[in-house]
Amino acid sequence: MYNAQKDWLGAFIIAALGAGIITSFAVSQGQNPLIALGITGFASAAAVLLDHFC
Repeated sequence: MYNAQKDWLGAFIIAALGAGIITSFAVSQGQNPLIALGITGFASAAAVLLDHFC
């Protein structure tokens, strides 16, 4: 059967790792690290919410 329970923490960590790879490249190209962390956090939260509601 399908497991309806979602692992929020695991999904957030996986999403943060994926977004962190891209933003680390942006930081290496000269982007502000605080903006990169904000983008990573927003992208991770959006991915977890989309995973939960869709």
